[in-house]
Amino acid sequence: MIFLRSLLFALYLVLLTPPYACACFIAFPFMSANQRYRFVRGWPRMVIAAARMICGIHYRIEGWHHFDGMLDKPVVLLSKHQSAWETVALVATMPKPLCFVFKRELLYVPFFGWALGMLKMVHINRKDGSRAFASAARQGRERLAEGAWIIMFPEGTRTPSGMPNPRYKSGGARLAVETGAYVIPIAVNSGRLWPRNSFLKYPGTITVSIGAPLSSANKTADQLNQEVAQWIERDMRRIDPESYPSEQTA
Repeated sequence: MIFLRSLLFALYLVLLTPPYACACFIAFPFMSANQRYRFVRGWPRMVIAAARMICGIHYRIEGWHHFDGMLDKPVVLLSKHQSAWETVALVATMPKPLCFVFKRELLYVPFFGWALGMLKMVHINRKDGSRAFASAARQGRERLAEGAWIIMFPEGTRTPSGMPNPRYKSGGARLAVETGAYVIPIAVNSGRLWPRNSFLKYPGTITVSIGAPLSSANKTADQLNQEVAQWIERDMRRIDPESYPSEQTA
């Protein structure tokens, strides 16, 4: 049954994505940047709704109150990254337009990348070396000034559920320090239901935990990054203790 549900969900994505991207190409020239984002946001909302109805993947969000008083402030969201689910669900659920920081090569992915290139995101060319961060900081400052929030995954890639000591890269914290933005950490245990590099999707409930805002003022990027990593990893043990059985035994 899980295989059949996963297959049906995959077919749904195949049927949904190309025509939705084509609709974006047709409509975007007549829309402002904010209108484009709202239009695109329909796609992730349809995806997580289909994941719920077809695969039985539900979700709950904890700590929403931490957004109180933050909607008019510059914010960098730094999220745990276990699967593709959060890259879709956070766009669908967060209270502000999100701006992803991604490598330029993604712009060449058919349909998805083409539509992404028509939005105001931060894209970097890794071949530029040290100049890549300067470009990201400049673009990030512009997006924050326009009212968007920046989102990054400090682990850099999807990490398997229960990995004890993932490495957190400091690029997101460095961007927050450079732009004077607050950081809001996010813990999410999506990996158990939507495993990395797995076709199968399992029923259950994903928890998204929003942490308290962290000021970047008077901190180094390493200090801020350590705060983020410590909070996320500690909260992962709280929302997903089954994934850390050896630590529970200890």
